[in-house]
Amino acid sequence: MPNPLSQLPSIDELLQADAVAAMSTEFGSGRVKSWARLAVEHLRADLINGKGTEAISKAGVAAQAVEHIGQLRDEFSRSLLSGVINATGVVIHTNLGRAPLSENAKRAIADTAAGYCTLEYDIATGKRGKRGRGAEELIASLTGAEAAVIVNNCASAAFLTLTALAAGREVVISRGELVEIGGDFRVPDVLARSGCILKEVGTTNRTKLADYEKAIGENTAMLLRVHPSNYRIIGFTSSPGNAELAALAREKGVVFFEDAGSGALADLSQYGLGNEPLISRSVAEGADLVAFSGDKLLGGPQSGIIVGRRDLVETICRHPLYRALRPDKLTYAALEATLLAYERGTHFEEIHVLRMLSMPEAEIETRATAFANELRGKLPEGRFFDVYVMRGESAIGGGSAPGVHPETTLVALTGRSVSADEIERRLRLGNPAVIVRIAEDKVLIDLRTVRPEHEKELMAAIAAV
Repeated sequence: MPNPLSQLPSIDELLQADAVAAMSTEFGSGRVKSWARLAVEHLRADLINGKGTEAISKAGVAAQAVEHIGQLRDEFSRSLLSGVINATGVVIHTNLGRAPLSENAKRAIADTAAGYCTLEYDIATGKRGKRGRGAEELIASLTGAEAAVIVNNCASAAFLTLTALAAGREVVISRGELVEIGGDFRVPDVLARSGCILKEVGTTNRTKLADYEKAIGENTAMLLRVHPSNYRIIGFTSSPGNAELAALAREKGVVFFEDAGSGALADLSQYGLGNEPLISRSVAEGADLVAFSGDKLLGGPQSGIIVGRRDLVETICRHPLYRALRPDKLTYAALEATLLAYERGTHFEEIHVLRMLSMPEAEIETRATAFANELRGKLPEGRFFDVYVMRGESAIGGGSAPGVHPETTLVALTGRSVSADEIERRLRLGNPAVIVRIAEDKVLIDLRTVRPEHEKELMAAIAAV
């Protein structure tokens, strides 16, 4: 019997195969050549261990190598960014990119920022201009603040503010606000890294204005309020309001800084989000500075926004760290387009997050019922699952409003010959990828987070399972 290793194809032979050559055009010859080497080494190990040696042929081994290269290609492709259909009902889904951009924001990126643009150029004077000027003026106008500055996320906004204004000095914060917001980002660690001296006051559930007042000394720079976006303490609780803290800060000559987390530019109380800070209200109540995210309830691109007193914002912008944390032209373009929707008063129509949050229950029920009826008609007689509708709940996500679960109508898939886990796997690995929820061995599809124009694509993906 000939040596099985003699059947292994050469790297050049594999690269000349039609399927592999097509991969080289898409991914580059260097990467595909590395996949070919890995495929040959994989087969070499199998042959040495006696796997797949029955009825072996050179053509058969080459076909196995090409198949393995295809698997490596698929694995690499899944590591790249790709679009998905979010059918989970989680509106601000952190793992899926948080807020989907409005159509105007996407056009601003493609038509304005993708090429040369006036990022730091003043058309009127022909001289260097200020980066982010338009977006920052819009934010200041919408929040009633004197000035604004934009950085790359809200964590950066908090870190920069603390570093620029309170390094080496005391920052007073309630014990109930020493939170972790995810990804091991803990407020005490941020304070330490920024060079500030943490001074805790009150208890986990109750902090009084007098606690803050007693803690203020000669080395105090700031009173810090952190909105606990991703959890709630209920029951026997109390804390002073922003106006009280602002008045105390003014009296003592220190800065009152609120890290509002998700933050909102529009009043969302009628949709159950009354506990989420309204940024214009925080400013009106006297906060010297407020930081919040651009890619959560605001509905724009990832960014961190700081608004407040002009002198403090200017001090922040002069700090060397600001240059390292400022965003790029794509972010500014998308944020400007998003903010203009608020200026026009069309934000609930244009901004997808707000549209999803404000979607009437009757609209979702009508869509879900029609979707389920049409889907049943597209499935073959021997289908793997049954389709029906049921009541359920959506989620806000993104660390926002953890206790808020808007009522919704779900499209549910229950397997006949396959499990819910298998249906979910097939949808997730399909093209396009569809991300769903599973509960009680049912695959749940919430059309709250599926735009109407994507329903046919979603239906085709489900019918193909």
